[in-house]
Amino acid sequence: MKKFVFSLGILGVFLASCSYVPETTPLTSSPPKLNQSPPTIMWLKFLPPPKEKIPVAVYNFRDKTGQYKIVGDISTFSNAVTQGAASILVKALEDSGWFIPVERENLADVLTERRIIRKSIEAKLRQEGLKPKGDVLPPLTYAPIIITGGIISYDTDVVTGGAGARYFGVGGNIQLRKDQVTVYLRAVAAKTGKVLMTVTATKTILSRAIDINAFKYVKYKRLFELETGATTTEPAQYCVQAAIEKAVYGLVVEGILRGYWEPKDPKYVFSPIVQEYLKDKVKHILKEREELAKILSKDYTQEEINEYLKEIERERGLNRLFRLVNRERK
Repeated sequence: MKKFVFSLGILGVFLASCSYVPETTPLTSSPPKLNQSPPTIMWLKFLPPPKEKIPVAVYNFRDKTGQYKIVGDISTFSNAVTQGAASILVKALEDSGWFIPVERENLADVLTERRIIRKSIEAKLRQEGLKPKGDVLPPLTYAPIIITGGIISYDTDVVTGGAGARYFGVGGNIQLRKDQVTVYLRAVAAKTGKVLMTVTATKTILSRAIDINAFKYVKYKRLFELETGATTTEPAQYCVQAAIEKAVYGLVVEGILRGYWEPKDPKYVFSPIVQEYLKDKVKHILKEREELAKILSKDYTQEEINEYLKEIERERGLNRLFRLVNRERK
């Protein structure tokens, strides 16, 4: 009996240490909460202030995966990811403090309401014996930048696995599954149609299932049975929001690097929030350069490869990026 209790306790501690405890159990409820955001919101909230906020338009930002939610092994008629990604993008652009989003997704509603307001003002002026001169409403705010893109990938079962153990009729197991969602953002110049930059961001979605069970005779004709478990899954909408917020963060910093917009103070380019992005970008560039060198080393010498890479870095302005990262903060 002591061995049984001991093994059950060890199993419970082991599984508890590997599990995620949700805020509420399935048998309880919590009141609604305002402004629930993933930790990625901090990358936007603490961006350095801009020299001038830029009006941007978001016409659409749709789910382009075409995938449906899978329950078990069966596909349902519910979409795998949120269909309201445009609203999430607008909020992320506003939260960054760098952009002024203008309404374009429901532009027909705005124009209809403006006609109603115009008719009401003109009717009131006529009642007062006045004649309207020109348009009684100011023009709509135009946006020099259009932000577009979409959710372009939702991959399920990228990683699956689990572990379990059983000792004298007492056992349990934990199963893991990792999915992944990818979003793309494009900044387009409205006057010329030129694509200024493209940014991508990927977020994993983790699901866990834990089961604990016991089946053991503790005394003669006395059978003890125990079965319990829990399943937790990161909300797909939460993960899409995190990916969009991180992509907007990358969009702001890339725009600073390419000179499309400027921070309020040029020294802000050396702020920690910007430097973190630059270090991550340089790390990826160096990794890609090493992989390319391995491929080319079969036919070219190391000197030839280094000379070619230096020329490419100079043409693409990567040398400036390296200097921005390596320069010490004053």
